[in-house]
Amino acid sequence: MSYREGRFWQPDVTVATVVVDGGRLLMVEESVGGRLVLNQPAGHLEPDESLHEAALRETLEETGWDVRLTAFVGAYQWKAPDNGDGRGGRHYLRFAFAAEPVRHDPARPLDDGIVRAVWMTPSELQAAQQRHRSPLVWRAAADFLAGHRHPLELAQHLA
Repeated sequence: MSYREGRFWQPDVTVATVVVDGGRLLMVEESVGGRLVLNQPAGHLEPDESLHEAALRETLEETGWDVRLTAFVGAYQWKAPDNGDGRGGRHYLRFAFAAEPVRHDPARPLDDGIVRAVWMTPSELQAAQQRHRSPLVWRAAADFLAGHRHPLELAQHLA
């Protein structure tokens, strides 16, 4: 049965922040399904929140870093593989932003599941692709590194 035939379908809307300082990328190491994976600071859009607000909030909650958004990197659609329980994989729409670090609070507790925030060179991140949470991780980083920068105004919030 398709969406048009009455099946409800709603993708997960997420944000990610590509934070760069001195050529290194700010990543999070998190525990997902019993394994340690790498991701950008990222998470779900919350009700009544703009994409910009979500990116800033998730970055702070997962890394302890306040950042300044500098550009919109891109929007990505991805379907996770089937998870083996008979249900299909989840669909994600990820909005990725570029940012620069402003201030760090090392005493701030990190979100549940986050083991640590870590700065990595692009080559270190690329070499660890088998540990990426999804293919979205490298794609957003690679697009940023290739110079993909769009005005922040491309992601509008109409209140």
